[in-house]
Amino acid sequence: MALENKLGITDAAELARDEEKTSKKKALELFEIHKHQFREGNGRGTRIWLDSILKKELHQVIDWSNVNKDDYLLAMERSPIKDVEIKTLLRAALTDKIDDSEVYMKGIDASYHYEGYNVFKTEDLDNEN
Repeated sequence: MALENKLGITDAAELARDEEKTSKKKALELFEIHKHQFREGNGRGTRIWLDSILKKELHQVIDWSNVNKDDYLLAMERSPIKDVEIKTLLRAALTDKIDDSEVYMKGIDASYHYEGYNVFKTEDLDNEN
């Protein structure tokens, strides 16, 4: 049973799919319109924000599609105690393709994947109405 919502969707799985699809489409639109990140205060937003800082300061971004989900989540869990592991993991995934929309879109997909959303790919949403 899904929480009451403005979409009138009662099936929790359908609501989760719709949420993922809608939010990824909006992320794609934001990239195309503004060519910069959005901040939403969670893991996805933080990863995009980190890339923005790295892009500005180092002229590099993280190719998130090259960061293994389990390794990343484990390193994040350990990072408050010792951050060497997360730094090493992310440093290995740095790329100088800072204006490559494919790297950006794959990063969005990877970021959603880390949080368990895998139904839609941003590249598939590009031509939808």
